[in-house]
Parts: sequence; C-alpha cells; structure tokens
Amino acid sequence: MHLDVLDLRAFYYRTQLGRTAQRAIRDQMLALWPTAPGMNVLGFGFAAPLLRPYLSQARRVTALMPGPQGVMPWPAGMPNVSVLCEETLWPVETGTIDRLVVLHGLETSQHPIALLDECYRVMAPEGRGLFIVPNRAGLWSRRDETPFGFGRPYTLGQLESMLAAIGLKPGRHAASLYHPPSPKRFWLKTSPFWEKIGKNVSNRFAGGVLMVEVTKQIPAPPRTGLPEAIRRPLSVLDGITAGEPKPV
Repeated sequence: MHLDVLDLRAFYYRTQLGRTAQRAIRDQMLALWPTAPGMNVLGFGFAAPLLRPYLSQARRVTALMPGPQGVMPWPAGMPNVSVLCEETLWPVETGTIDRLVVLHGLETSQHPIALLDECYRVMAPEGRGLFIVPNRAGLWSRRDETPFGFGRPYTLGQLESMLAAIGLKPGRHAASLYHPPSPKRFWLKTSPFWEKIGKNVSNRFAGGVLMVEVTKQIPAPPRTGLPEAIRRPLSVLDGITAGEPKPV
C-alpha cells in the first residue's frame, strides 16, 4: 500500500535524514539528466522533492500523486502543479512526456504491471523515464523508519526484467544513499563522502536505492504471461530473478 503523503512530506522536508536523502538522490538524478529545457517533465508517486531543478527550464512540470497516498500543494510559494490521480489512470495525454520520474510509486503499488503500462502510454517516443526503488540488498529497505522500508524492494535484475517486459527498455543505471539510514550527526555530516565512495565501489549492492533509466520500445513486446502478473504481481515478480547475481 502507498504511504501517506503527510508522512512523506514530514520525512523529506522536516527531518535532517530526509533532507540528506533528498539531496543525494536528486544529485544522482541530475548527473543523469542535468537539464530539461523546453521539455514536459512528469513525476509520479512522491517525486516532487526531485523536480524543483526543472521548474525554471522545462516547458511543464507536473507532480502526480496517487489517490491512496494523498496529495499536497507543490511547490511552496509558487503556482501549484501537483495533481491527485488514479494510480493507473493518469490525466495526461498519450505520448507527451519527455522526462518521467517515479519515486515511491512502483514498490508500493498493488498493480505494478498496470502502473508501468500507464508509464509506457504517457512517454513520448523519444522520452526517457527514471525509476527509483528501494534496493533489496541495501540497508535502507530494512529500516521502516524511512519510506524506503515500505513496499517491495527490488534487485537490479528484477527491476530491469519487469521494465523490459512492458517495453520500457533499460539503459543506464545508478544507485544512491550509500550512508546508513541513521539520523546520527556523524552519518549525516559525512553523507557526501559516502556517496562519492559508494559510486566508486558498487552501484548495485551497496546503495539504498536503485535508479534505472528507460526508453520506450516501439512497438511494445508481446505480452506473454502478463495477465497472470497483473493478478498476482508480488509472487510473479519473484520468478524473474533468474541470472541475478547474489549479494556479496
């Protein structure tokens, strides 16, 4: 189930740990997508903390928040661009989104395949998406004091296999949140150091979140087996881990 928007807002905007996590993930996103001039940028789940850098340059920025989560006005002090929507039925025209960011949307969804179908629908043919999910091998998915301890964590192989099955072709991948999910001052103060070290060591096992960039495959691949995946999303995803290296 989705987290409550009040809890998400409190974590990212009112705790030092949340602000540190926000900065680390946003910096990694900007390393992949430094700018978005004249583009339509869309966030789903609770992606608003990551979208602010694009407000001044994009053609349009929209933050979609699913009904079970709830919605908050965003950005503060500016015209509101956040919208409450059905999880798998977005008020967005087909093929119009140049950049899509999904944070706290996929891992908490009860209908992940249908959600990914909607992601595929709204992306422009030349558009790109970025899926940010808790890393099953990381420390953050094991602590429910943060939003990354809820929902279903993924391995890189699981996430890429599911995205590819929908027609969202995985490309670059990265990770973030290499420091422990601790509010202690030492870890917060040294967060930039651990982010730098972590990127040089591993972008698969050590990070608290995984980030996978995708492009839209046209035409979409055959949907063999996906009706069953829609009915039983969590158990079916366990079957696509073949070939994924075990954490060490």
